[in-house]
Amino acid sequence: MAVDGKTVRRIGSLARIRIDEDDVDNYVNELNVILGFVEQLNEVDVEGVEPMTSVTPMALRRRPDKVDAGGHADRIVSNAPLSEDDFFMVPKVVE
Repeated sequence: MAVDGKTVRRIGSLARIRIDEDDVDNYVNELNVILGFVEQLNEVDVEGVEPMTSVTPMALRRRPDKVDAGGHADRIVSNAPLSEDDFFMVPKVVE
């Protein structure tokens, strides 16, 4: 797959990016290099390789999922800049 000047202009239009005519040839070359690299990746044999989200093994820290009765609204609003009767107070946004 190769990118031409018309495609670069179309991509710029879709992305709402102004591309000067002087820069079109540079973008054509850069995008073709990127697509060439992607084509090389398609040649790699990944049979039996498990997908991963990171190069190092990780596990998410999880907290126990336990149900409680609540009743700690005062702690919830304690960091709010302004609260009243355990409710957050915010500036009026509708007139």
